[in-house]
Amino acid sequence: MTEYVTIARVARTQGRRGEVAADILTDFPEKFAERKRLFAQAKSGERRELQVEDHWPHKGRMVLKFAGFDSIGEAEALIGCELQLPIAERASLEAGAYFVSDLVGCRLCDGGKEIGMIESLDFSSGDAPNLKVKSGEKEYLIPFAEQYLRNVDTSSKRIEMELPSGLLDLDAPLTESEKKKQRGE
Repeated sequence: MTEYVTIARVARTQGRRGEVAADILTDFPEKFAERKRLFAQAKSGERRELQVEDHWPHKGRMVLKFAGFDSIGEAEALIGCELQLPIAERASLEAGAYFVSDLVGCRLCDGGKEIGMIESLDFSSGDAPNLKVKSGEKEYLIPFAEQYLRNVDTSSKRIEMELPSGLLDLDAPLTESEKKKQRGE
């Protein structure tokens, strides 16, 4: 069974000739120039192949024209669809770089001890993204920093890290004595 990766999401129609404006969900928007086919997956899960006739960037989105979509009414059927390609057709990455979709779902281990499952990545703070790791009721934010990495095996869905001592305790609830100290007791 072919696996797919989403590279854009159709936001709205654009123009009068069946074009759509799509939110870009890839770090490689220049690759749209090479793509002659994409797959549209509807919210229902139904997927269909589309032939790309033309594309151009416009106001932070990518405008796409597909064969057989020649009016606003026809293009409306694509609103909300995820535009995908087979995972085997993704862009090549440099050594030491990873696709977010390959990291999500990996088990994160520290010194051989499993911490939890990676749910997502947060790119909003610092030089390294934070891995959002879920372990039962606990949730950890762990920097995906090269100095902590020991082994990344996305095919086995396992990442080995050596985390600094105390990192996992940073978000731990205060003990009773710490609460008393904060209150000045």
